[in-house]
Amino acid sequence: MATAFGTVFMPEMAITWFDGKNWSPVEMVPSDRLTLHPGAHVLHYSSTCFEGLKAFRHADGSVNIFRMDKNLERMAQSSRLLTLPELDLKIAADMIKQTAARFADEVPAPPGSLYIRPTHIGTEAAVGKAAAPSETSCFYVLVSPVGDYFAGGDQALRLLLEENGMRCAPHMGMIKSGGNYASALQPIMKAKQEVQADQVLFCPNGDVQETGAANFLLIDGNEIITKALDESFLHGVTRDTILTLAKDLGMQVSERQLTVTELLERAAKPGCEAALSGTAAVLTPVGTLIHNGKEYPVGNGGIGQTVVKLRQTLNAIQWGEAEDKHGWLERVN
Repeated sequence: MATAFGTVFMPEMAITWFDGKNWSPVEMVPSDRLTLHPGAHVLHYSSTCFEGLKAFRHADGSVNIFRMDKNLERMAQSSRLLTLPELDLKIAADMIKQTAARFADEVPAPPGSLYIRPTHIGTEAAVGKAAAPSETSCFYVLVSPVGDYFAGGDQALRLLLEENGMRCAPHMGMIKSGGNYASALQPIMKAKQEVQADQVLFCPNGDVQETGAANFLLIDGNEIITKALDESFLHGVTRDTILTLAKDLGMQVSERQLTVTELLERAAKPGCEAALSGTAAVLTPVGTLIHNGKEYPVGNGGIGQTVVKLRQTLNAIQWGEAEDKHGWLERVN
C-alpha cells in the first residue's frame, strides 16, 4: 500500500528560536520531536503559520526549489498579520536551501518531489495572553519526499457550492494558518458524507471564493476566470503561476468577482472547464458542481484539455524540461 502524501519525513529539520530579541543559531535537529511548554501560545491561541513548496530533481542530477521567494514573502505577511515576531527572510531562505541540499539524494525523480514545509509558531508560555501576541517563537523547516499526487488516477472532482458558510473569518483569509484549515473541516466532512463531494467551494452570499485547501479557476474557452485578490482568501502561489503561464499561452486572464449564478451558467457550456490550484495537486480538474441538491456537470464532466495543458506546462518548467523564463527555480546542490 502506498504511503499517504506528506506522511514520510526526512530524519532531520532546520530550526531556530526567537527569544524576544534575537534568533538563535540555526541547528539541524531530529525531526520527530519538538519540545514546547504546554502553555505555549500556539497551543492555546493558534499563533501559527506555514508554507508549502517543492524542490525537484532535474535530469542533470541538480535539485531545484520552485518559487521560494514568493512563498517566503507570503509567510512574512502571514507572520505580520498574526503578530508573530518578524522573520529574517535571508535566514529562512538559507534554512530551506540547507535542508533541501542536505537531503538532495532523497529527492525523487519526477513526477515526485521534495515537499518543503516551513513553519512559524508562537512559543511564549503565557495562557493569559489571549488578547496579546507571543513575544517568542520558533521557525523550523520540515521536508517530505512525495510521489505523484495523482498516483491513484487523475479524476475530475465533485464540488459542493456552499453559499451560507465561509472557509474562515474574512480578515484571516490571506493568512496561511492552521486555524483556517481546521474551520473548513466540518463542512467538508459533511459534504463528503451527504453528497459524496470531494471538496466544498465556499461562495458566501453567492461570491465564488476558494475551497478548503485550494484556489478555484474557471476556464471558458480562451478565458480563465478567478476571484480578484483581497484579504478574504489565500493568495495562492500556484494560482499566480498558472495565471502567468495562461498569459504566456495567449489566454485572457480575468481576475474579478464570479457569482454562483454566472458560474453555473458558464459551466453548462460545451468545452467549459474548472480546476483547483495548489502546491500538492498543482492543477486538479473539477467535473461536477453540486448546488441546492442538484448536480451540474462542468463541460462534459470530465478532464479538460486546457487544464491538462496548463499543468503539463508548469510541470515541464518544474522538472527542468522547459525553459524557466520567469526565474522561478533556484538550484541548491
